[in-house]
Amino acid sequence: MQAAFKNEPFTNFSDPKNSQSMRDALAKVRSEFGRKYACVIGGKRVESGDLLESRDPSSPATVLGYVHRATEAMVGDAIDAAWKAFPAWSRKTAEERARYLFALGALLRRRKHEMSAWLVYEVGKSWAEADGDVAETIDFCEFYAREAVRYAAFHPLTPSPTADEHNEVFYIPLGVGAVIPPWNFPAAILGGMTLASIVSGNTVVLKPSSDSPVIAAKLCELLEEVSLPPGVVSFLPGSGGKVGDPLVLHPKTRYVAFTGSMEIGLRINELAAKKTPGQVWLKRVVLEMGGKDCIVVDATADLESAADGIVAAAFGFSGQKCSACSRVIAEAPIYDRLLELVVERTKKIKVGPVEDFSNFMGPVVNKTQYDSMLEYIEIGKKEGRIVAGGRAIPTKEKGYFIEPTIVADVAANSRIAQEEIFGPVLGFIKAADFEEAMAIANGTQYGLTGSLYSRERMRLERARREFHVGNLYLNRRCTGALVDVHPFGGFNMSGTDSKGGGRDYLLLFTQAKSVAEKF
Repeated sequence: MQAAFKNEPFTNFSDPKNSQSMRDALAKVRSEFGRKYACVIGGKRVESGDLLESRDPSSPATVLGYVHRATEAMVGDAIDAAWKAFPAWSRKTAEERARYLFALGALLRRRKHEMSAWLVYEVGKSWAEADGDVAETIDFCEFYAREAVRYAAFHPLTPSPTADEHNEVFYIPLGVGAVIPPWNFPAAILGGMTLASIVSGNTVVLKPSSDSPVIAAKLCELLEEVSLPPGVVSFLPGSGGKVGDPLVLHPKTRYVAFTGSMEIGLRINELAAKKTPGQVWLKRVVLEMGGKDCIVVDATADLESAADGIVAAAFGFSGQKCSACSRVIAEAPIYDRLLELVVERTKKIKVGPVEDFSNFMGPVVNKTQYDSMLEYIEIGKKEGRIVAGGRAIPTKEKGYFIEPTIVADVAANSRIAQEEIFGPVLGFIKAADFEEAMAIANGTQYGLTGSLYSRERMRLERARREFHVGNLYLNRRCTGALVDVHPFGGFNMSGTDSKGGGRDYLLLFTQAKSVAEKF
């Protein structure tokens, strides 16, 4: 009998013992820079010779590792290997599959700092952000394992009117899935979608982001270490055109789990809807596609608390979270004071290479993101006024550092207020009253996260009903969802309303079968 699920605690790096352990892990990871990582198909390593370089965004000249890009031909091989592994894996009991996840969770717990160090170097996460990412991965191991056992239990039905008829319903896996995770939570989201898939009895072809392929390779190595059977997870790094699209279009792909941009998510949804020769099912698609998240602050709010939440939500991990606050909507009477408090805090943020624990904010992930942020800052200068930041930060290593930037007096329909920027650029919008603030908050095509700071109970209750986001937070920041505490997933163009880390998530990777037997 497993104990009740509880969230993995975060590491206290103010403890000298913990900070030294993290520095040791960073040194260990540096000693592994330059390794090559092969594709994995059916448990066998396959080299294409076409190498993808993974680089440190704090120091782009530093190569962390080389990952063999998969070819289009490998896609079919990986899907065939996954279907070959599927019968035996799907017939294992839920308890047996769960034990693989428990073993992985224990292994990650023992190597937490080492995995966090890879996140520091490959995607530029601070120590705390990296630690949280790995802790969430452990949570997915522990929570989804327990959920699989729960789903496998007896499900009550209304008794048949006929005494000699026995009835049951149970959940069976879908088959072979394509898992396509993003770079911004390269352990947790990759782990969450993959582990939910396999603990439900499916087998997976995993195509990681080209910005975080080494972290994905490391997680696949850990799956091998816990002796996951060959073919249950195949590893196919590569581009969307050569690997992603063929995976989605393949007639033997049963479902696609994707997290990333709205544009790519919509393309996947469109491709998956097309029936291809040999296809005998409607492909299921699970999408999480980001947001244009906001924090609303009304005239009754605790402004100091609101300012703390805004800064943490807007600039943690350089704003590169689908849940990050990119809009502040403040009522007119407190707009100026709130802006003053947020600017004051923002100007104190220390930016630099996150190998150094003292830096709160690191780089954006790559040159494309860097150029995009500078472009949005120029847009911000035209659509509002820059009151903090607004510049790139030059470093000797030519890292992709941008000052945390605030654009004040932004119109609700401007580009800064409507487009998913996905970086450290925050727009401030003034609302005449609470009515207008709510209208502005809901006035985007997205619906992922949102927050309201208010002391007025009627407004908090109204937000519960009318603030149209999948994850609503009252008097706290809009980031930092915890597994089974804040099931995570959004409305509208933020995705398919799935709730990762929630108790209905495994339903997305299973199908119910009803059986009636007359004796």
